[in-house]
Amino acid sequence: MNTAVINVKTEPQVKHEAQIVAKKFGVSLSSLVNAYLKQLIRTKKIEFTLEEEPTTHLLNILKLAQKDIKARKVSPQFKNANDASMWLNS
Repeated sequence: MNTAVINVKTEPQVKHEAQIVAKKFGVSLSSLVNAYLKQLIRTKKIEFTLEEEPTTHLLNILKLAQKDIKARKVSPQFKNANDASMWLNS
């Protein structure tokens, strides 16, 4: 199998703990990262599960964002940079 190397910077403790979790599942950390990348390609989604409760600050920002979306105070989606530029300049 042909492979490529991806260098990722992370805190040593994060790497160590991730290796422990991977080992509990019986796979290498490299296998987990590779599986995640394949899932990203397949689903076109970035998904994380957080075990901790979000902070009050984050919850407030999310509420403001939801209000902006409902009030249509956000930009539409654009198919190309020219359309986005025209919308910004109008």
